[in-house]
Amino acid sequence: MFGIRFIKVQPTTYLLQYRKGQLKRQGQGLAFFYFAPTTSLVAVPLESVDVPFIFNQVTADFQEISIQGQVTYRIIDAKQLSQLLNFTLDNTGRNYINTDHEKLPQRIINLIQVLMQSELAHLSLRETLGAAENLVQKVLKGLATSKEITSLGLEILGLSILSIKPNPETARALEADVREQLLKEADQAIYARRNAAVEQERAIKENELQTEIAIENKQREVREAQMEAERSVKEKERQISEEEMTGKISLEKRNKEWVALATENLKSEADAKAYSLSVTMQALSHVDAKVLQALASMDMNPSQLVALAFRDIADSAEKIGQLNVSPDLLTELLQQHA
Repeated sequence: MFGIRFIKVQPTTYLLQYRKGQLKRQGQGLAFFYFAPTTSLVAVPLESVDVPFIFNQVTADFQEISIQGQVTYRIIDAKQLSQLLNFTLDNTGRNYINTDHEKLPQRIINLIQVLMQSELAHLSLRETLGAAENLVQKVLKGLATSKEITSLGLEILGLSILSIKPNPETARALEADVREQLLKEADQAIYARRNAAVEQERAIKENELQTEIAIENKQREVREAQMEAERSVKEKERQISEEEMTGKISLEKRNKEWVALATENLKSEADAKAYSLSVTMQALSHVDAKVLQALASMDMNPSQLVALAFRDIADSAEKIGQLNVSPDLLTELLQQHA
């Protein structure tokens, strides 16, 4: 009514009030009445803004790629920006009078694209595909030192690259190359696995051979121990045999000495008997044979006396014409003999 209006902005909006070309009021979250015919309102949003982007670039090896990402910024000098871009509200105080404020994100994207192209001029396609983090750091550094960003009163809060993609034909070629590389790596892995299996088999065989060698060594040690035990037993047996032989030799020597001594004794005894007999014979050489015979028959039994009588008869058989022997005498002699 009568051109008087009321405006109230959020704390994230910086409002500037101009009246008759002079700045009368400025600040965040203002609320006031104003006379619309003579007042211009400039509203600059201060909240952070996320701006997605996607653009094509060319690498150092002349390969086209597509870069997709997002940049986050905010306005830190609203008054300075309002002098470069038109953020003026219409008479209702609700909408901008033109689309000049929409050019700000595109300016930032263009600057990012220029900085990105400057970095990609030194990178090949393969290097670019793996250089997202490095590109982010260098582009952020370029934005921080950019005069355009400073003159616009902006602050870059963040930058991220979501994807870097080559064109479909190049992607297929890279996929084929990578596929071949992966197949080679798979073949190498299979070879390495087989080689490892062969090595494991060789190690197992070596362990088995070492085990067999160890067993053979143990068996040889056992055999040597057995042979040593047998040698010890035989040595003991030999010593025992030698001791027995020595004992037998000693015994035979003692037997020999005993036989020699016995022979000497027998010889001495025979000499003594011979001497006794010789003396006896010398003593009896002068005695009549009849007397000797009579002396010899003193201790004889009747049958021996009868036998001597028959012997004497036989000695004088030529002088005897006839001899009669009674049966009783013969019977008695036979009974005594039996």
